[in-house]
Amino acid sequence: MKIAGNTNFIASNEISFALVNGDPVVALESTVITHGLPYPANLELAKELKSIVQSMGAIPGMIALLDGVIRLGLNDSELTRLAGESGMRKISARDLGVAVSQNWSGGTTVAGTIYCAHLAGIKVFATGGIGGVHLGPGFDISADLLQLSRTPIIVICSGAKAILDLRATVELLETIGVPIIGYRTYDFPAFYSTRSGIRLESSAETAEEIAEIANQMWNLNSTSALLVANPPPAEYAVSFEEIERAVNESVKEAEREGISGKEVTPYLLERVADKTSKRSIKANLELLKNNAKTAASIAIAYSHL
Repeated sequence: MKIAGNTNFIASNEISFALVNGDPVVALESTVITHGLPYPANLELAKELKSIVQSMGAIPGMIALLDGVIRLGLNDSELTRLAGESGMRKISARDLGVAVSQNWSGGTTVAGTIYCAHLAGIKVFATGGIGGVHLGPGFDISADLLQLSRTPIIVICSGAKAILDLRATVELLETIGVPIIGYRTYDFPAFYSTRSGIRLESSAETAEEIAEIANQMWNLNSTSALLVANPPPAEYAVSFEEIERAVNESVKEAEREGISGKEVTPYLLERVADKTSKRSIKANLELLKNNAKTAASIAIAYSHL
């Protein structure tokens, strides 16, 4: 099915049927596949995320671009290409026009995915961690934040990526009108860690509560996303103090080595992984799976409304 009549935005038959019938669909980000893990671990993760959403009774809708066409609901061969082909781009919402016209292939970021998901009519999206305000001098803020402020969708995440300035990120989300709801917590999770020490004003205990909050927001004509902060599974989490120390050390190392621009994030993630004996990588994988599971339960609850 073409989305919004656009031949460059195609949904799979399964997704098309679900959208027409109001069945629960969960949008999934694809940059974690193209840029987050090496092959074949990235392909295994993509298939596992799909399986988790399906096992919960919802329809998985991974979004990516292949040869200038936005694909919603990738099949196994498309997933294999996305995970294994070199030269895949990281595509944000601002890049979509260029990406389609110039036949790009790549994974969509949080901003790019929620833009496409909203265009298709999907109300729930699962990711690992959103982008945010970066540490250090300068003016480096992820496009994810502004896109969240203008896209009515439920976003399930484990907070923002731990290499960011979490307090500044939460403050900016408040400024631009994006509500944060802790899922069974009042402490903003710090991606690899269950807590950051940043107190949240609101919390919900069930998927049904989350769905009802979003429903009321949009009934009141809010154009914002509802950010659901879902802590990583406690058995895989790394303490906030350990992560904070690893991040601070890694930031100083990046400065000494002259790492800047787009190279900073992958450098910091790699150094944090080294400093935590790869436990941060395991936490990342498990929180992605947990968020997909939670998103499926919320999508089902929202479909019942």
